[in-house]
Amino acid sequence: MATRKPDAATDGSTGGSDAEESIESLGYEQARDELIGVVRTLEQGGLDLDASLTLWERGEALARRCEEHLEGARERIETALGDVDADDADGDLADDDDLDD
Repeated sequence: MATRKPDAATDGSTGGSDAEESIESLGYEQARDELIGVVRTLEQGGLDLDASLTLWERGEALARRCEEHLEGARERIETALGDVDADDADGDLADDDDLDD
């Protein structure tokens, strides 16, 4: 039975040990798009066990990177909402009553 090898765009081969480092430099959309490609390749099957495991590990790392971005965004939103709530409590924001004048 012939096995096909993943291409460089989806197998995580970046010249060696900098595969993890290259993931750290990816933005959310880049990591998400590559993760989608990894999932598609794994779903198609046909890879040998080693290639599948390598690709799976790359996908796990990409998923973690996406989660890091999402958590960072969540924290920024919570901080922004906290700032708005603090301003509201200090009376810095206009009340609806002030808008009627």
